[in-house]
Amino acid sequence: MTSVVHPSAVIGAGTTMGEGCIIGANVRLGTGCRLGNHVVIHEDTVVGNDVRVDDQASLGKLPMKAANSATTTEQVLPPLTLGDTCIVGTGVVLYRGAAIDARVLIADLATVRENVTVGRGTIVGRGVTVENVCTIGRYCKLESESYITAYSTLEDRVFVAPGVMSSNDNYVGRTAERFKHFKGLTAKKGARLGVGSIYLPGVTIGEDAMVAAGSIVSRDVPPRMIVMGRPAKPLRPVPVEQLLENQGWIDS
Repeated sequence: MTSVVHPSAVIGAGTTMGEGCIIGANVRLGTGCRLGNHVVIHEDTVVGNDVRVDDQASLGKLPMKAANSATTTEQVLPPLTLGDTCIVGTGVVLYRGAAIDARVLIADLATVRENVTVGRGTIVGRGVTVENVCTIGRYCKLESESYITAYSTLEDRVFVAPGVMSSNDNYVGRTAERFKHFKGLTAKKGARLGVGSIYLPGVTIGEDAMVAAGSIVSRDVPPRMIVMGRPAKPLRPVPVEQLLENQGWIDS
């Protein structure tokens, strides 16, 4: 099976593609990109230089809206943009209206919805879902099977352990009142969210705070504090040597 490239698409020098790829109208692919087999790049998508996209990924997909959807609206979305040297795994779905900065790794089977920004150097792990209207900062790590609910913000250097779950609807899908109050998770710079922890709508995790594994967070977490339990309660301050300011990391 040969690939199909729309005549209006612009393919940079040295870019290669496997079998069965479909490149839509007005797509721009940078130089030195590598596409696997059966990759679909929808119309208008902009891909930077030296980007790797593995088999069966879908880039620039339009959102689907159910008749009773609470957070998906009909709208004109800008094209998906994908920065230089990104890596996109097998079966990944990136929606139109997302903006992915350079040097981002999005692992197999992950999904990034519309109206989402992902900062430079961030890792989005296997099977992660980032719902619509989210902001993900620079150099974050979202580990396998974590779920970032719509209307969430993760600032720079946030660590999200495997299986973290977040929510944005205190009404759990009942009554029209809920439409006025959707609010997801806010994790401030350097926050760490432990494996399997759960976040109720609208909570804020303070800068450099740490949530213990398995905790249920029902209220805001103070900066630089370790919390644990169901519901999570302050345990002790984060050790000084673990604070972000003492790691010596340099953004590049």
